[in-house]
Amino acid sequence: MDKKIQNRSIVPNYKKIYVDLLEKKYPHKKNDCAAFLSKEKLTSMDVLLLNDLIFGKKIKEQQDINQKYKSYDAASIEKILNYQKKHNLNDSELALHFKLSRNTVAKWKKIFQQQTAER
Repeated sequence: MDKKIQNRSIVPNYKKIYVDLLEKKYPHKKNDCAAFLSKEKLTSMDVLLLNDLIFGKKIKEQQDINQKYKSYDAASIEKILNYQKKHNLNDSELALHFKLSRNTVAKWKKIFQQQTAER
């Protein structure tokens, strides 16, 4: 039974977190974030964009520290890879645009190509 509990992934309710944050601390930014908050479920890309809208761009030092802790769900990774195809970017250009590692982009492409080949 312990294994069943440990294998469950707990995902925070980002929508509720951001709605509460906007109501309590940043009510003047509600209109800017309305498009994201009208969605039923927020993707990791939505969370990152909301963060930028609410808190603004951070200084480079803080961005570097926070970059280590970002995680992306499959839907966000697909959007990033589709962005690469749409704008004809190589891995380095895509990595710079989304502040990722080139190795991360290459790994994602390899994983998603394997998944599409298996289908």
